[in-house]
Amino acid sequence: MTLELSVVDAFTDRPFAGNPAAVAVVETFPGDGWMQNVAREMNLAETAFVVPRPDGDFDLRWFTPTVEVDLCGHATLAAAHVLGGTARFHTRSGVLSCGPGPGGRIDMRFPADPPVESARPERPELPGLVWYGRGRSDALAVLGEAAAVRALVPDLAAIAALGTRALIVTAPGDRPGADMVSRVFGPNAGIPEDPVTGSAHCTLAGYWCDRLGQSSLVGEQASPRGGTVWMRRDGDGVVLGGHAVTVSQVRLLV
Repeated sequence: MTLELSVVDAFTDRPFAGNPAAVAVVETFPGDGWMQNVAREMNLAETAFVVPRPDGDFDLRWFTPTVEVDLCGHATLAAAHVLGGTARFHTRSGVLSCGPGPGGRIDMRFPADPPVESARPERPELPGLVWYGRGRSDALAVLGEAAAVRALVPDLAAIAALGTRALIVTAPGDRPGADMVSRVFGPNAGIPEDPVTGSAHCTLAGYWCDRLGQSSLVGEQASPRGGTVWMRRDGDGVVLGGHAVTVSQVRLLV
């Protein structure tokens, strides 16, 4: 069997930035173990498998190098990009609709995941922590300054002990055009630091839209690769927007 994959840098308009995802469009889903092995072989934050449906929609599943996940923003953006920019995906988290957005972006409608304030953990140490809460999947730590987010050295063992998919660390933005800055650490998903995390912005939008009194925001994810996510509230959902660039084609001989 030969498998063709496209590697796409998502939430960026230039190669070698944003978050890379591998996308395979297949007739039917292979076995779960086989897809997990492919994701491990690709060794990217996410590998997406897309299956066309008779009604013109698509089924979509996402795998990190270690687990299958319920929701992934950057690999959904990458898949929509591979399919031409417009697609409806049926996933574990419901139907995700993607289409053209302003400025050549792709907009994706995702379920909202606003955080609820909860008890602050003793670990990990989070300098300047001003608020702590949890969404369905992730913990959210709000720090007082963007510089503290950028300088944070994560205690991955302590983050894993929180029991969430990931820890989002955020603060008000400190650069032109960015309302807020964030980083995302996901050791429980096999991702020490995720370059750009679309699904985390479903939680970030819930916090920052209320805090800033805005319905639309621009987020900077301050990983070494960096990326930009546009966010807009849309009823009980969140519209996430971003650019994407195909950087390579991979053929696996398996």
